[in-house]
Amino acid sequence: MSEKPVSLLGRVARPRLYEQLMKQILSYVESEQLGPGDHLPAERDLAEQLGVSRATLAQALVALEVLGVISVQHGTGAVLVYRPSIATVLRDLREHQNRLPEIVEARSTLEVKLAALAATRRTDEDLAGIEKALSVMEDEVGKGDRGAHGDELFHQAVTEAAHSPVLAQLMTFIAEMVLETRLESLGQPGRPEQSLASHRKIADAIKAQDPDLAAAAMQAHIELVSDVALLK
Repeated sequence: MSEKPVSLLGRVARPRLYEQLMKQILSYVESEQLGPGDHLPAERDLAEQLGVSRATLAQALVALEVLGVISVQHGTGAVLVYRPSIATVLRDLREHQNRLPEIVEARSTLEVKLAALAATRRTDEDLAGIEKALSVMEDEVGKGDRGAHGDELFHQAVTEAAHSPVLAQLMTFIAEMVLETRLESLGQPGRPEQSLASHRKIADAIKAQDPDLAAAAMQAHIELVSDVALLK
């Protein structure tokens, strides 16, 4: 009795829901002939039309924002930046997904060390900069925004407090890539509040001049913000 031939065909991966939503949103953009500067429907209306929760829709919108297709501003909604083909967006999404783990790895390597150095080298002026960044993010989150600007200011303030020009230069080099993970992370439901609380722990350790605690707090923060839908 002959053995069954081994199949060379693998299982076809099922598209994630947010990928399907991205396709539907782009199809809508095409059918409505929307151009740069045009607004997409409000999130509530769009979620209802697509039959999904606003949280699920937010994942698709964040992915499109990271890829530069739309711009999302608190109070104004999603605005089309350019109208790409669906194939182009899906290709860019795959490339982005492959790059994300390396971005997380780079952040962990650089920012954990920067936090430890900041705890050792910070000045009163540096602490004021860190507190100011926390206040900005708290204000943004309190208004229902994602707090992306305050988040960026906080990490910049920690980098400055480390007083390490070479590490600061490396952070500048990966700044655009870090922005991708920032937008994705803060787009997760409840994440802005969690991220703000995580920032406070880092700030407290730096203020206490405890490098080990600052490093551990920063590592925990990066693990938190790296929990994004695009990596699942």
